Amino acid sequence: MAQAIASQRAPLREHRGDCYDTAPVAVHALMQAERLPYRIWEPCAGAGNIVNVLRAAGHRVIATDLNNRPCPELIAGVDFLLPMTPFECDAIVTNPPFALAEKFVAVAMERAPVVIMLLRLAFLESVRRAHILDTGKLARVHVFANRLPMMHRDGWTGKRASSGMCFAWFVWDNGHDGPAIVDRIFHAGKPRQEELALTRLMGPDERAREAIKALNLPRDDGPLFERDA
Repeated sequence: MAQAIASQRAPLREHRGDCYDTAPVAVHALMQAERLPYRIWEPCAGAGNIVNVLRAAGHRVIATDLNNRPCPELIAGVDFLLPMTPFECDAIVTNPPFALAEKFVAVAMERAPVVIMLLRLAFLESVRRAHILDTGKLARVHVFANRLPMMHRDGWTGKRASSGMCFAWFVWDNGHDGPAIVDRIFHAGKPRQEELALTRLMGPDERAREAIKALNLPRDDGPLFERDA
């Protein structure tokens, strides 16, 4: 069975330039959590979801991509991983290709003082990433408490799905030296239907408990409100 499933997956070499556009709500959440500099480089611009949100907020964004994508004012044909003269910027903000994320982070840290990447939370787990995770330069990890919309491959015509993975914005800062701060952030996208249905079935006390739980406070199963006798 595992062999049959694996055979349906195309090898990385056939999808190296695939585009999985970031949900704009993820970028809005980042701007609530981080004070971003004016000059930003987006090296995996794709259709421009990150670029457009940042430009609308007043940032000067240099948009590049390996392929010719529909992002406005895109500089196409730029392979970020190859030796090059970097664009002048104060930060690199991107959602890198999953299989190349580690290389993207390492290269980006050589080209910008601040590097912000949208990555799976599981990126924290691997021992082999010590050279980018344990240097003291990883300053903050903003974990999405609610799941982001699914990032389908560009041109996908199949069924749209909800994301089953937890994502976070990882922030490396060359001026930082010490442990990373991990916090929880929320995006303002529409909640999933099953979450709405569950909320409708809750009583007022249960809904209040869920709201408190979302703030990551210590658990308290006692009565939430004093009631008149």
